[in-house]
Amino acid sequence: MKFSLKNKSAIVTGGGSGIGRAICCTLAEYGATVHILEHNGANGDETVKAIKSKGGSAFAYPCDVSNGDMVKKVIDRVADQGAIDILVNNAGVAHVGNLEDTEESDMNRLYEVNVKGVYNCMRSCVSHMKSKGGVIINMASIASTVGIQERFAYSMTKGAVLTMTYSVAKDYLKHGIRCNSISPGRIHTPFVDGFIKENYPGMEKEMFDKLSKTQPIGRMGKPVEVANLALYLCSDEASFITGTDFPIDGGFIKLNG
Repeated sequence: MKFSLKNKSAIVTGGGSGIGRAICCTLAEYGATVHILEHNGANGDETVKAIKSKGGSAFAYPCDVSNGDMVKKVIDRVADQGAIDILVNNAGVAHVGNLEDTEESDMNRLYEVNVKGVYNCMRSCVSHMKSKGGVIINMASIASTVGIQERFAYSMTKGAVLTMTYSVAKDYLKHGIRCNSISPGRIHTPFVDGFIKENYPGMEKEMFDKLSKTQPIGRMGKPVEVANLALYLCSDEASFITGTDFPIDGGFIKLNG
């Protein structure tokens, strides 16, 4: 079967909801044992339950990816059970605001999770991957490469994720570690619904339609569509691909304007 991940072990951060949950479920469907690092333990357990209900294998670990010691302990624990073949750095937080709207505390919060969290997980995983190779997928964003209004701090962190991806891909070629990133456009997740409900009460449908139309293809993406791209990049069918960013944006980067 193409894209088979049978007998492979995958670590996915932020796998408790949205894109992360879709990635966990998809990797498990194709045979991987999925280890979920999730700040919200209840959400991580729900993803495990969904995977096991379909015959898959998954485990959840409460973990704050911004805490390097905690990350190392969890990843070492996973490595004690066998090789780590895949790491998907999906955990992240968002912020809406321009330069003047962004407080130092906002910058620190986003850096801790979106940048330092990716660093912590990659650093802990590569030492285990170096002996037999592996795959790292980092969740970047279209905000890594194009200007997005009112996303100053978020864009900063996702630009860092993109360049960390390139650096790790270059440095670990000789160890058989492939490192790529995925840059989603607007994806319909619970975060989007919550954002609209909080900021546009009573106008939810109107704003949902408006935001959907900002994508040239005419709709938001689905979490499973991002998960399917991650599946391909994690599989042996993508063995010739490293050091590359993959936009999945309904044409936003190239077709807007």
